[in-house]
Amino acid sequence: MSKFHDRVRPHLESLLEPGEELRGFVAATHQGMFKGRMVAVAATDRRLIVLPLDRKIEPKDEPISIPPERIADAKAGDVSGGWWTPTSEIMDRAAARLQIKTTDGEKLKLMMMRGTGPGPLGELGGGEAQQDGIEALSAWLSGLDERP
Repeated sequence: MSKFHDRVRPHLESLLEPGEELRGFVAATHQGMFKGRMVAVAATDRRLIVLPLDRKIEPKDEPISIPPERIADAKAGDVSGGWWTPTSEIMDRAAARLQIKTTDGEKLKLMMMRGTGPGPLGELGGGEAQQDGIEALSAWLSGLDERP
């Protein structure tokens, strides 16, 4: 497991409700208007948790809890967003983008490394623990399609 995952797991586990299961989490960048900040994005069996972190990988602000009924729209894709640049193909293989809009109008734009893959970017991107978190997040988002 990566240093990031070892340090963040206890903080996320402390946010779980009784009986709630942490299925996986990823390191991501939450992009705002003029800045980005590091966050952990966790998928549980009940909700997404977005935990803002400081440079020392410690919780910085209040976590954002997003149950399925609070999601108005979610889009996942490559970081290039379809724009071609000389490096877009490389970056799209190494990283992903997730945009979430909540029912109360909050918008989250999250960028994350995919974790594994060919070449040195795989391990630098968080390795197997990050890949496991991406898979848990993908499974959680796929469940949104099954909502009534």
